[in-house]
Amino acid sequence: MPEANAPSSAVLLESILTSLDENKAEDIVQIDLAGKSAIADHMVVCSGRSTRQVIGIAEKLADKLKHDFGRLSKLEGKDQGDWVLVDSGDVIVHVFRPEVREFYQLEKMWLDPGSMTDTNA
Repeated sequence: MPEANAPSSAVLLESILTSLDENKAEDIVQIDLAGKSAIADHMVVCSGRSTRQVIGIAEKLADKLKHDFGRLSKLEGKDQGDWVLVDSGDVIVHVFRPEVREFYQLEKMWLDPGSMTDTNA
């Protein structure tokens, strides 16, 4: 059961998208997981230009979620920096270097053709 003062997944998503934009994440794609998976309500996939930027985007996002919502996010993949997963519960964020993102093609696994939402458009 969610906490009484916990932010809605939509509020959390909006804050995450703002943080990613402010920290210069590229090719931000939002995926609605409602009805597709019980793991989260939303998934966001984005890119950083370098290992350093990928780690920085993820760390700043985790810090923002902790500061703004008191939410501790689990970070996976930070040691290598090719990709970092930020699990905030309701929203899962994948930050990739572009060539690693191309290799995994995570969006194609979750999206129906033509349903991708690019927030940079």
